Amino acid sequence: MKFEDRAAIWHVAAGLAVCSGAVALGAFDSVHVEVGYEHYAEPPVPGLPALVAMPANCLVNVGYIFLGWHWLSSPGGLRGRARYLQEVFALLAVAYGPVQWLRLWTQSHWAAVLDQWMTLPIFTWAAVWCHFLERGWQPRTFFAMEAASLASYGLALLHPQGFELTLAGHIAIAVWKVLRAHKRWGDAASMGLMVVGFSACLGFVCLKLWDHELAQWAPFRRLTGHFWSKICDLLQFHCTFLFCTQLSRLQSP
Repeated sequence: MKFEDRAAIWHVAAGLAVCSGAVALGAFDSVHVEVGYEHYAEPPVPGLPALVAMPANCLVNVGYIFLGWHWLSSPGGLRGRARYLQEVFALLAVAYGPVQWLRLWTQSHWAAVLDQWMTLPIFTWAAVWCHFLERGWQPRTFFAMEAASLASYGLALLHPQGFELTLAGHIAIAVWKVLRAHKRWGDAASMGLMVVGFSACLGFVCLKLWDHELAQWAPFRRLTGHFWSKICDLLQFHCTFLFCTQLSRLQSP
């Protein structure tokens, strides 16, 4: 195992341990989160175990594991620090799938908090990767960006919509960093990936928000807005990998 591989594993494992420990200690017990099947448009299937009570919404999380594993085993020509950034992002995808599934399975407050919190460093790491493409290796800046991202979840303690406001800020920063990286290194291919990725991000937000409203239409009664939101999330994840690896190749002499 190369140094980059070990470092990426420890990086993601340490971050997940910090978040899990804080949640387990009750630091976020007062955060408002949606718990219960009534918050999802997909009806639970009687007789199925809780692990797959909502089959579509539960099983779609396997996609995150496959996506992360695909990019872990496909370097895309990246080496050194660029490969490390890619591996961290891939491991975040691998870890995120089970965390989301755990929330659906247990319908517990702590799992919902962990699911929300983990969303933030994922968007931050997309911004970190783009910052690297734009300005090079700046580990102190990357650490500060991650620390600020994790700390920003504290806004959820101060306001019922604190998480939504924080997530909106993370998305805005990620979009800004993508645009800056494209402006410096991009080409027609990266432009196409950027457009598809931004569209997927919009779908990720809107389809989840309109989960119940869309359920009145037949195409969204079993494969609901929440399910398609996760498909969009997988697509924006994949587009970010493709975008950053494309810019890395253009950046190389």
